[in-house]
Amino acid sequence: MYKFLKNPKILFPFFMALIMASIMSGVLILINIGFVEKFFSIWLRSFLIAFTIAFPTVLLITPIIQKIVKKISNL
Repeated sequence: MYKFLKNPKILFPFFMALIMASIMSGVLILINIGFVEKFFSIWLRSFLIAFTIAFPTVLLITPIIQKIVKKISNL
């Protein structure tokens, strides 16, 4: 039914984007405003925006980066 969920070409970018967006948004909020009272609600909003951008970006960029790395490693 959900065969695409078992596809490494979808799972890898999903988890990469998930982890990177959560870490980057959290760290940048801590740097810019500190650990304020509404930190988690601010972080969640920022994370959702970042993930919405990061996931399709990783899906599109991964094959390009793989080709670049393959060319460099074959030198």
